[in-house]
Amino acid sequence: MFCPWSADVFNCLFIKPKKIMRPIGTKLAKPSVMRLLVSQWKGRVSPLFDVADRLLLFELDHKKIVRCQPVSLASRDPFERAAQIKHLGADVLICGAISNVLERTIGSTGTRIVGFVCGELEAVVQAFLNGRLRESRFQMPGHEV
Repeated sequence: MFCPWSADVFNCLFIKPKKIMRPIGTKLAKPSVMRLLVSQWKGRVSPLFDVADRLLLFELDHKKIVRCQPVSLASRDPFERAAQIKHLGADVLICGAISNVLERTIGSTGTRIVGFVCGELEAVVQAFLNGRLRESRFQMPGHEV
């Protein structure tokens, strides 16, 4: 299932994420759901995260998309953006170019940043799920991995 920023997004919103709890001893482990945030612009990864205001939030369960929803960032202030991303609970942020200040600010909240990525949203998300995001076709020109 892939969920682009369009009218089809409503189909994705009604799929409930599966929260798998595994017993370890007498305690329950945390859910295995990962939250992936991707900045987007016209169906592609947004070329500059610092001014991107539209994102997609994917919930992944064992490398499968179980839910996605559009997210808007209201502020351009790095600290407010970092706080909003932390509030969303994003584990990973995939974006295009990103300033050092914003990268450090968001990174300090515990979100892993995969920056300087380009390409169609669906291809980028699938590459992330398959561990192929470092391929040159997903890297911005002039950026070496």
